[in-house]
Amino acid sequence: MNATPERPDDSFHVFDTTLRDGAQREGINLSVADKLTIARQLDEFGVGFIEGGWPGAVPRDTEFFRRAVDEVDFRHAQLVAFGSTRKAGVAVEEDAQVAALLEAKAPVICLVAKSHDRHVELALRTTLDENLAMVRDTVSYLSGQGRRVFVDCEHFFDGFKANPDYAKSVVRTAAEAGADVVVLCDTNGGMLPAGVHAVVSEVIADTGARIGMHAQDDTGCAVANTLAAVDAGATHVQCTANGYGERVGNANLFPVVAALELKYDRRVLPPGALREMTRISHAIAEVVNLAPSTHQPYVGVSAFAHKAGLHASAIKVDPDLYQHTDPERVGNTMRMLVSDMAGRASVELKGKELGVDLGGDRELVGRVVERIKQAELRGYTYEAADASFELLLREEVARRPLRYFRTESWRAITEYRPDGTHAIEATVKLWAKGERIIATAEGNGPVNALDRALRVALERIHRELAGFELVDYKVRILEGTHGSQSTTRVLVTTSDGRTEWSTVGVGDNIIAASWQALVDAYTFGLLRAGVAADEA
Repeated sequence: MNATPERPDDSFHVFDTTLRDGAQREGINLSVADKLTIARQLDEFGVGFIEGGWPGAVPRDTEFFRRAVDEVDFRHAQLVAFGSTRKAGVAVEEDAQVAALLEAKAPVICLVAKSHDRHVELALRTTLDENLAMVRDTVSYLSGQGRRVFVDCEHFFDGFKANPDYAKSVVRTAAEAGADVVVLCDTNGGMLPAGVHAVVSEVIADTGARIGMHAQDDTGCAVANTLAAVDAGATHVQCTANGYGERVGNANLFPVVAALELKYDRRVLPPGALREMTRISHAIAEVVNLAPSTHQPYVGVSAFAHKAGLHASAIKVDPDLYQHTDPERVGNTMRMLVSDMAGRASVELKGKELGVDLGGDRELVGRVVERIKQAELRGYTYEAADASFELLLREEVARRPLRYFRTESWRAITEYRPDGTHAIEATVKLWAKGERIIATAEGNGPVNALDRALRVALERIHRELAGFELVDYKVRILEGTHGSQSTTRVLVTTSDGRTEWSTVGVGDNIIAASWQALVDAYTFGLLRAGVAADEA
């Protein structure tokens, strides 16, 4: 049985439609179990309303509502069922779709209604007066059944341009029939903030209705349009997690909520919930099986990443000089990116982030900066390879290489067979703990074969390697420097089952670059495991 929701102040609504509108994004296909998981995440985050889908029209949504009533212990949110007004010419009590909305047992129902006169006549194929009657009858009937009713005015802004009086009459009819909120929808996503502000202001002044905003992102302005509506007096915002939605998406829940809390000083979430925002964003991305956007405002891993040396110098004095807010307020962290743009401050801050104290040693920092710049001239990049950069730092601090083994030689052989298959074999010759080791292994490619041979050679001495796994591998061919010759850069991500780390290698061919990245990956993994280095 659901607990009584700890409802936020009803004077302002955060309404999430990830499970319905967000699920219309290309590439997203949510199971009922997925929807239940996301609903729990959103409720934990503290949104006021979670629109679960269209019961009666979509079998999966019908099943979701049936299970959600018993399986999700909503503490903050109220569940919302989405549907349409009654059909033209059908009594509301006899409309099967309206009955399905009641059967869903959601305390709130959100109805979509036509507010563009051409859509009424061409899509619904009815009269403008009948459309108003459909809105009036359905809102009144559902309100009389004890449901709280919101009305989404589809294509409102386009309808307002074409026939403002009729568009406003739909709003007025819904409000007079008992709708708590009438939502103005920029269904085609073509509005800009100034236009949204002007329309919302006029609608509120002329109708007296409580107004909400639903913005699509086709102009890249969905978040700005939502906030413009708030500035004009809207007190209900409809968003989706990570901006998921049809075409290019909807207003993104997370920057909208962060702006309201941090910029407008409007409390729309339970105390402390904003600090969970980054985690919630990434957790939902995992459920929908889409990689979290690295450059998403507030919650992306690059949202508070700094690269330029000038920025780092200022941040060293005061992080607020180049950050609009403290990343910890939204559950994120500041990151320093080290590249050939890096100065001394960047290196010192990055060292502190990685737990390597450079102690204000100007000569040491200068060596590191110069080594970075020379390495990047050869094609290295440390922005996405923190593990390789940490090894570089530790080597400069110790003034000697950090080594668990020494490479004597390696080779990879590809053998073509008459049946069209290939056999790939790699051999490595190493020195570790004073012992010369030769190991051979086969793989499904030369890099895989080298990885396996390296593991065979070292696992007997360093048993920690048994838990290591190569989980990602990226190759980039850099611009050629001598005629047709090119430089290859490889990024490898390795996991020990608990955490992941990335390393980089550069060479004149893919196998040489891969070997360097693999050596760094194993070296860093052993360092992290607390294994003492070997000078052999």
